[in-house]
Amino acid sequence: MIDLPTLHEYQSAEVRLSDRQARLLAATGYLTVSPHPDPGIWQVKARQYVGSLVVDDIRILVRPKIKPENLFLLLEVGLPERAWQKEVFDYHTHDDLLRSIVSFFACTVETTLARGLFHSYREQNEDLNTIRGRIDFGRQLARASLPLPVACRYEEFTADVAENRYLKAAIRRSLRVAGVPAVDRRRLMRELVAMEEVSDAAVRGGDLDHIDFTRLNQHYRPALRLARLLLDNLTLVDQRGATTASSFMVDMNDLFERFVTERLRRALQGRLAVESQKWMHLDVENKVSMRPDLVFHRPGSVSSVYVGDIKYKLADDAQGHHADYYQLLAYTTALDLPEGVLIYCRSDSGRPAGEITVRHSGKRLAVRAVDLTGPPAEVAAEIERLADWIADRAHPAPLSLAG
Repeated sequence: MIDLPTLHEYQSAEVRLSDRQARLLAATGYLTVSPHPDPGIWQVKARQYVGSLVVDDIRILVRPKIKPENLFLLLEVGLPERAWQKEVFDYHTHDDLLRSIVSFFACTVETTLARGLFHSYREQNEDLNTIRGRIDFGRQLARASLPLPVACRYEEFTADVAENRYLKAAIRRSLRVAGVPAVDRRRLMRELVAMEEVSDAAVRGGDLDHIDFTRLNQHYRPALRLARLLLDNLTLVDQRGATTASSFMVDMNDLFERFVTERLRRALQGRLAVESQKWMHLDVENKVSMRPDLVFHRPGSVSSVYVGDIKYKLADDAQGHHADYYQLLAYTTALDLPEGVLIYCRSDSGRPAGEITVRHSGKRLAVRAVDLTGPPAEVAAEIERLADWIADRAHPAPLSLAG
């Protein structure tokens, strides 16, 4: 395996590649690859994806611009900062985000299962020689009235439920990752044995959206969120011989958007309801669809009172910045709102803040930035201040009427 120079987000480097390697790297969509005047040299530029990418026996690591501890904060797994301190240190040391995430996942699952394997009731439909539960008369009559077996429907208290199948799938995939420390590999093997009665079902990352969290399974949420991160972003590639290489690339745009959305939803609970990625139409004929990142409602109401859009990185050129305003203006217009907000990530100086008023319409487009240069506690406090600001702007003081 040949390691290319480590890049940071949006950083570029000149590297020696074959034409085939350059084409394969470009085809992943994670990097921009362009030819250099010198033969055999290519300019490789990172985009918003961070992690490790393996293509054709070459590997390239892309690190985030933000602090590693804030990267783990953006994972939004619902654990305190102390829970990932070891993984942050490891990431500082060896640069491989995947190895740190697998270690974090193994420790989190171990803590989760220490409370016991989650069980729940699941409806079963089986043909049995003795009656159990209720007879399924529809299926029974379809058998030309044969007395046995009996079509039964019953509920079974079992560990073979969606939560455990999801975790087990992520554990199996993590065990195929090369370079995982022995202590974490042993953890994963113990966790796999503990889930012996759980079936190996094919799962997808999005299946987590269909799990309803209650007080009974709430303790599974952090482990399941890490499992989703692995299932969504980990690609295993069989290399020559028995070696398996792993690509793990995380979209920082998506990570930042999910983090801000979940934190605002939590901070505004009881004041405003937060709806994310709501499909709507710009035109009265419903031909032009769009999807704002954030739509805010008063609790118990379906009427929108505020709208927002989240951008991890401000575009380099003025046109891209202007396009963000145009997009937000479309949202405020379609929702008939007087104001909306653009929420940016600030990881260095020069990020915008303020407000503009649109000519003729009078609509106000505000800009707020979330600073990711400080420690996690300061980032969390800044999100709280942003939530308070949105609540104030969504509930303007009533106009006084002249008597």
